[in-house]
Amino acid sequence: MKIKDHFLSGEIFEIVETDTKGVYKTSPIPENIDKYYESKDYISHHQDSGGLKEKIYKFLQKFNLRFKKNILAKELGVHKKVLDYGCGVGEFLKFIENQYDTFGFEPNESARNFAEQKTKNTKFISDLNEIENESLDAITLWHVFEHIENQEEILNIFHNKLKNSGLLIIAVPNHTSFDGRKYREFWAAYDVPRHILHFSKKGMEDFISKHPSWKLQKIKPMRLDSFYISMLSEKYKKSHLFWLKGFFFGAISNFKAAKTGEFSSLTYIIEKV
Repeated sequence: MKIKDHFLSGEIFEIVETDTKGVYKTSPIPENIDKYYESKDYISHHQDSGGLKEKIYKFLQKFNLRFKKNILAKELGVHKKVLDYGCGVGEFLKFIENQYDTFGFEPNESARNFAEQKTKNTKFISDLNEIENESLDAITLWHVFEHIENQEEILNIFHNKLKNSGLLIIAVPNHTSFDGRKYREFWAAYDVPRHILHFSKKGMEDFISKHPSWKLQKIKPMRLDSFYISMLSEKYKKSHLFWLKGFFFGAISNFKAAKTGEFSSLTYIIEKV
């Protein structure tokens, strides 16, 4: 399927099958991919603007932050060592750093600088080699894993850095959700070329099962994502009242997923074995 970079460049890319059924890869992957992130509107890197859109986003963001923190609290307890890999402007780290020993990694310089200003107790690293092997209790990737091309290599590094039975927590979009199937080439969560890999629920399960050093423990839905993704997809379609249509179809997506488990975004809790 050919997909346009609706967000920034307007260029056309293609998603092609990989060796794992249900997992697709963006083609071609630009050599200078960093330039596709250089926008003040890129949601994971933007700073506070104070506008109405920003206030609504911040209100909804608090629910997502609590959801993420609750996963850590339930699966780990508190006062554990946590690395947020691809931490953006540091919102999650700021939210949890008083209860966890936090580390942040962010390759985008402007986002990392902002995260460093925002947080007080977090240590930021520029290389994973700065972290001792078998020292972390959890590594989180909130909508980051799909941006990584060398996934096999990074999984091996994560495995080395986690303690025995440590947790790898990965949240990614699910293209076999109702909204993924409805919007197809307009589905905002394809986000080519920034998203390099694209996972279905079954595809992610099979991908993890191919790695005997990891064990999938739980899958949790990110219910708010369907609304944001559907609204943005309607906007890409140039729909009138895109926010209303997006809310409507986002709600339908969650309703259908309550029976099938095919939510717009899913969080995979994976244990090191």
